[in-house]
Amino acid sequence: MTTVNSNPRCFYLGVDAGGTKTHALIADESGSVAGFGQAGPGNWEGVGLDGLTQSLSKSISEALNNSGLTVGDISSAGMGLAGYDWPSQRSMILDAITPVGLDCPVEIVNDTTLGIFAGASEGWGISVVSGTGCNCRGWSRDLRREGRVVGGGSYWSGEYAGGFDIAARAMQAVAFEWNKRGPATALTAAFIEFMGAKSLNDLIEGVYVGRYDFSPEIIKLVFKIASEGDKEALNVVRWAGDQLGQLACGVVRQLQFEQEKFDVILIGSLFEGHPLMKETMGETIHNLAPDARLVRLNAPPVVGGVILAMQTDGLATQPIRENLIASMAERNREV
Repeated sequence: MTTVNSNPRCFYLGVDAGGTKTHALIADESGSVAGFGQAGPGNWEGVGLDGLTQSLSKSISEALNNSGLTVGDISSAGMGLAGYDWPSQRSMILDAITPVGLDCPVEIVNDTTLGIFAGASEGWGISVVSGTGCNCRGWSRDLRREGRVVGGGSYWSGEYAGGFDIAARAMQAVAFEWNKRGPATALTAAFIEFMGAKSLNDLIEGVYVGRYDFSPEIIKLVFKIASEGDKEALNVVRWAGDQLGQLACGVVRQLQFEQEKFDVILIGSLFEGHPLMKETMGETIHNLAPDARLVRLNAPPVVGGVILAMQTDGLATQPIRENLIASMAERNREV
């Protein structure tokens, strides 16, 4: 890729800092990618504020080095940060960004919001995340009103259908076979084999006392058993889709989207697990908002950070968005 040297063009920095990685992307005002960098986890709740600073510094420095630019060449920055959940945290998070040395306006949002900027055809709408956890956020057409769920509350806030929730719901079906509250399910034999248990009794006792534990791989197993037609596994997938749809419906009501045509951006690996999850989610949403369009995010969320940076600088980003996505895809092919 051609190195970009300092020149009169404007350059914009986007950052996506999550629980497993941090990405930094620099692009010019036309949407052409200039540099990319990455680092480890950036969720301050997991790595601390110093850890956030370190991940931002490493990823941004790498992006600057790859582009041939300096910090002074950046016109504005947009960051989607996992763990930035409430306005009361804004000052604390900005203080953690300060040591990076950016000499430009910086706007920060929760990382879930980046999916809207990166994936929505008109730059507003709702995003729903289903990965390790789940989350949902939305922005009104004029980008002045935000809708949201608690995000990360899980049981006490009634927000389900991240990976752990799906695994737990499947284990519940196995427990119901054991105590005769529910029917037999192929999940039982699959879980016994996966965890290395001797029997169903051993599995239930072992999970209870902590001898057996869940791993991320068990979620793939649930989807596999569902794809083989097991009724209880399909019920788990259907339940997950409905729960995610209900998260979106709450945000629809907050933003009064019932009669709007808008995009619901789907983010996270679990949407690849089984088509019934997306189908059920769509049914739940369409009962309230019939013109909603469910769209799988087809660009890295960090693209949304660049768009946020451009908006912060007053650019009209819709004409630029597709070029930015295409330029990022081209970069990935070259790497």
